[in-house]
Amino acid sequence: MLQVGDPFPSFSLPNQEGTTISNSDFQGRDFVIYFYPKDDTSGCTTEACEFTGSIKDFGDVRVVGVSPDSVKSHKKFETKHNLGFTLLADEEKSLIQACGLWVEKSMYGKKYMGVERTTYLVGSDGKVKQIWAKVKPAGHAAEVLASVIG
Repeated sequence: MLQVGDPFPSFSLPNQEGTTISNSDFQGRDFVIYFYPKDDTSGCTTEACEFTGSIKDFGDVRVVGVSPDSVKSHKKFETKHNLGFTLLADEEKSLIQACGLWVEKSMYGKKYMGVERTTYLVGSDGKVKQIWAKVKPAGHAAEVLASVIG
């Protein structure tokens, strides 16, 4: 699990348009990168729509969502909900695992592997400035925004 002050893991992943996005695309600027389990599920939709609703307030700070869903799934999710930010497809779970977020979960007594909903604020120096772990989707975007704009 990443800690505040750690360098954020390097990545190179396709977005919902199929364009490869990497750390270098954010060099010299702060960015928010949040990890969520699955496109178009209730909690993930709530979280994504709340980020979209406040995206202008983030100013120069880019917001990026990451899940193990495909580029095609991300594009459908973005279009359906008119999302206003980048979604990265981590189908191999390389970044998710590098962040320590591929974890055993439990629902209705059944254990399975999944993404632990977590958000990072990464500074212009590429280091983790703040972490929100085990996020509850409703109200999360406002909480992150409050930290970003101080």
